[in-house]
Amino acid sequence: MGRFAGHGRFETNGRPELQGPVYAALDLGTNNCRLLIARRTRDGFRVIDAFSRIVRVGEALNGCGNLSEAAQARTLSALHVCAGKIRRRGVTHLRAVATEACRRAGNCEAFLERVRRETGIELEIISNDEEASLAFRGCAPLLDPAINHALVFDIGGGSTEVACMRLPAYGGARAAPFDRCLYPAGTLRGSHSISIGVVTLAERHGGEDITQTAYETMVGEVRDALAPFEAAQGIQSLVAAGDLQMLGTSGTVTTLAGVHQCLKRYDRALVDGCYLDFETVHRISREIAGMSYQARQAHPCIGRERADLVVAGCAILEAMCRMWPVGRLRVADRGLREGILYTMIAAAHAASVPAGTQRAAQ
Repeated sequence: MGRFAGHGRFETNGRPELQGPVYAALDLGTNNCRLLIARRTRDGFRVIDAFSRIVRVGEALNGCGNLSEAAQARTLSALHVCAGKIRRRGVTHLRAVATEACRRAGNCEAFLERVRRETGIELEIISNDEEASLAFRGCAPLLDPAINHALVFDIGGGSTEVACMRLPAYGGARAAPFDRCLYPAGTLRGSHSISIGVVTLAERHGGEDITQTAYETMVGEVRDALAPFEAAQGIQSLVAAGDLQMLGTSGTVTTLAGVHQCLKRYDRALVDGCYLDFETVHRISREIAGMSYQARQAHPCIGRERADLVVAGCAILEAMCRMWPVGRLRVADRGLREGILYTMIAAAHAASVPAGTQRAAQ
């Protein structure tokens, strides 16, 4: 079997594929395993294959400190599917990353070696800061260049990342969205990661029938965890000045958008890039929290796999909306994987431009 480099080219029988560049980004989170395979186009990239499966690799991690055998088996099954797609699509540039669950697990190195041995995929554990930076870059085309600062958050399974960035000039407000991704992602004002995600919060407070008191306890726990970041960065002053936009990338915000739009089935085209005002966030969050577990399972935009986690996600989102009352947020059904693709494409672009002729911003 060939070996998939964590950040490089895939070779079959020692020989690189002869096709043009095909990029792949794999993100193994605490809850999900996701893959995007794409080719570059003039205005971005075209996805030619994708995969997503809820694997819950971090299930019960808080209790034992290790990835369980059942969680590893589920994850390996998903990674075998990813490896097959990577081979069939002739991927030439791959980056495969793992986040919070693997950062924390005591048996992580043994698991990564097992993944290498059984699938050929080399997973790279990235830091909280790099995770936030990549998610920010992946969402860059959705940001308003007329607003100088952006708060981008990613509610994960085992952690929640928040980054506040000062946006670059992007070559002017009229720069094409993809061109923004060839520039540095911006100046990091500050980033923060809390070890609270939908899985960890649901395991602590329950995920089925949740009382109003339990819900408010979850919101308060998250606000307390975010308070040091606000104290250090003073982001509320940007809110008061009207100089902050908020963008969320996670299953929580896309689920709320789908519920708000009364979709009979989830439709990315209707969700990615839409806006939710905070009054709607509050109303839909309370509506979901007030549903029975069975009703959440039956809802077409929630379903069985998210029914026990979505209320925890709503509580995390409400805590952020209360901490930074911007008034509305933009919903992104994109993030880390797209950020990985953009960085790989940008690196290839930089390598193809003769020295001395690259944009000054780069």
